Amino acid sequence: MLSPEKNRQLTQVGPGTPMGELLRRYWFPIGGASELENKPTKAVRFLGEDLVLYKDKSGTYGLIDRQCPHRRADLSYGFVEEQGLRCNYHGWLMGEDGRCLAIPYDDLAEPKSRLRDEVKVRAYPVRELAGLLFTYMGPLPAPPLPVYEPFTWANGFREVILTEVACNWFQCQENSCDPVHFEWMHDNWSARLSGDSTSAPRHLKLAFDEFEHGFLYRRVREGQPDGSPFWTVGRVTLWPIGFYLGQHFEWRVPVDDENTLNICWFFARVPPEREPYVQVRVPTWKSPLLDDKGEWIASHVVNQDVLAWVGQGRIADRSKEFLSASDKGIVLMRRRYFEEMDKVAKGLDPKGVIRDEEAAKLIQLPLGDKAQFLKGVPLADWPKDRLLAKRMRGQPWCAGQPDDVWREYANACGLDESMRTAP
Repeated sequence: MLSPEKNRQLTQVGPGTPMGELLRRYWFPIGGASELENKPTKAVRFLGEDLVLYKDKSGTYGLIDRQCPHRRADLSYGFVEEQGLRCNYHGWLMGEDGRCLAIPYDDLAEPKSRLRDEVKVRAYPVRELAGLLFTYMGPLPAPPLPVYEPFTWANGFREVILTEVACNWFQCQENSCDPVHFEWMHDNWSARLSGDSTSAPRHLKLAFDEFEHGFLYRRVREGQPDGSPFWTVGRVTLWPIGFYLGQHFEWRVPVDDENTLNICWFFARVPPEREPYVQVRVPTWKSPLLDDKGEWIASHVVNQDVLAWVGQGRIADRSKEFLSASDKGIVLMRRRYFEEMDKVAKGLDPKGVIRDEEAAKLIQLPLGDKAQFLKGVPLADWPKDRLLAKRMRGQPWCAGQPDDVWREYANACGLDESMRTAP
């Protein structure tokens, strides 16, 4: 258990807080690039800061203060120009670097005014990568944006899924280093929901290791040999706010102290017989947590996780918990966050920050079943694979996949729409 003060250090993310300053040393995703296709502006909130994300007519992305520096109007209702975002109240034009580019009245009536040169708002760089938009909200110079190997894989269908979670980010991230919950929350609970009373294979052995880009948890379950990838390779808790499972990344992006945006990036390799495949557009969609009756959608893996997270309250009270032997990874991870917050306070780069431009261009992560993502699996063999069989039936890890996204995926893989069993 943790003291209330230690719990606050882990959970508060605003400017000037120890965790907030640590998380601002990293690039993190803030959404999908396709979100700005129909409406080029979007009001957002990250790390307790209210901002506006936009894409101007030249294709440049910006993330700046949501309030116009003139009279504090809401810039999310502004309109984009060839360069920058113009306020719809009095026409002030702001650039992606936060500088004021135009003050229409002053520029005409007071041409000698230097007000423009004095005006600057908060602004953070935005980069597009693999259909995702990333930002860096920390001190300059910013480190290079890390390119994880899956972002470079070819012949795959990618999609970005957003889930709004009503709790603090850290209880979401702790889930990433908790292998035993798979046995109960995903296997046993899913079986009970389907009327199956059999029990899932139990966990017999756990191990937790740390590496440059996060932590590994390794496990052995009943009927699983020690030589399986689950034990020899393990799975990745991606530092500082992510999780990696081969077919997908998840990031638990702090909105503020009591809200989180869970961002999933999925990669589905098309069958070899459908190659070459080039995806023109990476769709972004929002996954619902409740059905039309207001009941929790508990049939999907991510929804099951979110239910556990929000069930702990807006901010989990860790002074009342009793940790057990299965929580060694969580203890290891918490200790590292405290150590890295201390590093930042001393002016040092924390864990996982890459300053080498070349090293950042391709970062490999441990993955035991990489072959299926590099070579693909013939469509005839998909029914034999647990995950691919679900995907071909239209059963992604997140609820609510739109029909048009399913059809695009089906066309890419050569699936017949009649195969789809889950709306």
